[in-house]
Amino acid sequence: MNAIEVQNLTKRFGKTTVVDNINFDVPEGKIFGFLGPNGSGKSTTIRMLCGVLTPTEGTAKVLGFDIRKESEEIKQNIGYMSQKFSLYEELTVDENLDFYAGIYGLSQKERLERKRGIISMAGLTGREKVMAKNLSGGWKQRLALGCSLIHKPKLLILDEPTAGVDPVSRRIFWKMIYSLAKQGMTILVTTHYMDEAASCDLLAFIFNSKLMAVGTPTGLIESEGVESLEDVFIKFVEKSTNHKIESSFEELKFLIDEGGEKQ
Repeated sequence: MNAIEVQNLTKRFGKTTVVDNINFDVPEGKIFGFLGPNGSGKSTTIRMLCGVLTPTEGTAKVLGFDIRKESEEIKQNIGYMSQKFSLYEELTVDENLDFYAGIYGLSQKERLERKRGIISMAGLTGREKVMAKNLSGGWKQRLALGCSLIHKPKLLILDEPTAGVDPVSRRIFWKMIYSLAKQGMTILVTTHYMDEAASCDLLAFIFNSKLMAVGTPTGLIESEGVESLEDVFIKFVEKSTNHKIESSFEELKFLIDEGGEKQ
């Protein structure tokens, strides 16, 4: 079974095509990495999958719901977390969780049970009364993840969740992601970190609005005949732009004279 099915999905703003006729499926219970440079169409695709943007052409189903006709059902059944901290800075950890529990109409009993579980999972025990604005970047991300999970979504969508987070916090965050996946949750994540991408079950590369490839991390490396996912990423960019990445560095040689000294 697939948690997400994307068919010929296209989005245009005026004459500009931002997402161009893409197709992919995300199987249930898998971690699906969605990769591409900034401006490639990742966030626009996610906004369509979340039921926030209406596609220009094509369609998709998310948890069996049509993104054109059943956007409200999608919003109630997914968890979403963006790269920017979108919670309430003047509220405490407890109050943020209560606020999101209220949005999803949880009963008092459900709210208390789920808050306990989330605070324990995220390692926020002892910080319940701390205002969000006083948390470090890593702790804020854990709280944001907890708020996106409080209604027990079947699908979790993470848009560059660890951007700007220190390496230790990033590792802890991903341990939580692995734990959720083992429990059967489907996760779609965008990231620029290739070590995170390598940990996904499946990957899709998008560049200049077009889907370049879909496959497992190992499968993509082997099919492209390179040594790493970073090499795969660069190869797709070079193929699409018909421009070698290394050539841009050659242009900097004028800054160094023949003796190796800066001019």
